[in-house]
Amino acid sequence: MALPWRDAMSKALYGPDGFFVSGPGPAAHFRTSVHASPLIASCLSRLLSSVDAALGHPARLDVVDIGAGRGELLRSLSVAVGAPLAERVRLIAVEKAPRPVDLPAEIEWVDEIPEGVTGLLVATEWLDNVPLDVAAYTPAGWRYRLVDPATGAESTGDPANAEDADWLDRWWWSRSGRPESPTGTRAEIGRTRDEAWAAAVGHLDRGLALAVDYGHLRDDRPVAGSLTGYRNGRQVAPVPDGSCDVTAHVAMDSVASAGERVARCAYTLVSQREGLRALGADGGRPPLSLASRDPAGYVRALAAASAVAELTDPAGLGGHWWLLQPVDIALDPLMAR
Repeated sequence: MALPWRDAMSKALYGPDGFFVSGPGPAAHFRTSVHASPLIASCLSRLLSSVDAALGHPARLDVVDIGAGRGELLRSLSVAVGAPLAERVRLIAVEKAPRPVDLPAEIEWVDEIPEGVTGLLVATEWLDNVPLDVAAYTPAGWRYRLVDPATGAESTGDPANAEDADWLDRWWWSRSGRPESPTGTRAEIGRTRDEAWAAAVGHLDRGLALAVDYGHLRDDRPVAGSLTGYRNGRQVAPVPDGSCDVTAHVAMDSVASAGERVARCAYTLVSQREGLRALGADGGRPPLSLASRDPAGYVRALAAASAVAELTDPAGLGGHWWLLQPVDIALDPLMAR
């Protein structure tokens, strides 16, 4: 039976046998910045130090990772955070899957974002997996697309309700970005992502919320949408049967606006390339002279430069957006140089 995409995604990704709940985890199917290099953890450790200073060095400093996979980021961060900060850090993974048996004891494992967070809240490639509805523009306006979970075949559903139609008219395209003949245009309705991000920011009493994701802005929306799937390292058709990741890029400006309304503080939105470079990842190649003086050191430095190059490549992982939303602190989040 055909379902709205939001319902089909929810079951396929987070149901009892869903893609993110069962099996080996996301790292077996696709590569994220967290999986690519411990450099991300090193940069986030610098960012955490800035947040800690802005908070006045609280007795407990929370680090909450939403959509934690199998705990890869927090494992790396537990190593990157040095003393004495490590003595006050509380690492919390938020994930629907069962706790990995080999997860270090100091990392907490919960299935809901905790209340009263003070510190750093991180969502790395989480929002792109928040289930959403898909619509297509017709001469009569926006209509939902339905999907057969077993085959991925689509059909036309009901007209978009008032809330979704309002979101689409406000956020999917600007006047300058609207096609001359919009009929047939597909859109992923990002209202559920806005609500998810606003709710996450609402769990933060004081500190910084950071979302890292592939996304787009209103003047550059994909005319055909961006819904796709991944399995075993390959891009595949987005069939919501639980066998593959089903994902769509995030409307970052809409999400940012939703978080700002909750936080009542200005946000920062930059590319991952800009964010990492501001946090000290410059990617400069080591001098060739080092190869003769310290061959092993040269190899390590070259490997580090290669990691930075991958993480800041605009055509790859460097194309991620970084959305940084302070809550009740005075902080320029990218001045942690």
